[in-house]
Amino acid sequence: MGRPKEHDEHTAVALLDAAERIAERDGVAALSVRRVANEVGTTTRAFYSLFGAKEGLVAELGTRAFDLLTEEIAALPPTGDPRADLLRAGLAFRRFAREHPALYRIGVQRIDVPPESGRAFVGAADRALAELRGLVVRLSDADLLGHRPMEIAVWEFRALCEGLATNETRCPLFDVDADRLWSDALCALIRGWGCDDSRPIQVTSDVGPGNPPPAAGDA
Repeated sequence: MGRPKEHDEHTAVALLDAAERIAERDGVAALSVRRVANEVGTTTRAFYSLFGAKEGLVAELGTRAFDLLTEEIAALPPTGDPRADLLRAGLAFRRFAREHPALYRIGVQRIDVPPESGRAFVGAADRALAELRGLVVRLSDADLLGHRPMEIAVWEFRALCEGLATNETRCPLFDVDADRLWSDALCALIRGWGCDDSRPIQVTSDVGPGNPPPAAGDA
């Protein structure tokens, strides 16, 4: 019979939970091997055995962020309306960012994340992106993207979600009817993809703070 593992998955989860709490209160810079171990009531030896160093812990937190996001989106039951399903995925992104602000800053924003830690959770980020891409593929198959290339639509939707979440975490007043604000912004983007008018908006070099564009009646 083999020796039981001294530090098991239960300890790893407890350390990750503690690290997320510390990062939420004081930021990633406040994480240290001893502080996280003390929060759980275990030893630094257990920490090193499971994560190797602080960089390994941060990498696992980033992986956790995208694993949770992937699970949130994958758990949404599909309906007959691919636009509604994509909207629900955007609102799931909001829930994730609100419920796990520290993981959002680490995984999505990469705030104070060492480069080697960020590289370690690229695979988890790609899995989450694949879930989003699958939803946009359904819009493409239903001819709801108009002339917009699918990968551009994926990038635009992702960028809007991240922008909304970042603004909401920085501006407490944004929480006023935020569900409606998110829905309106995401719906406007999704509907806009289906528009047939692909004419570019002309911006001339002489338009600026001192030279506003002409009024409609002056054009």
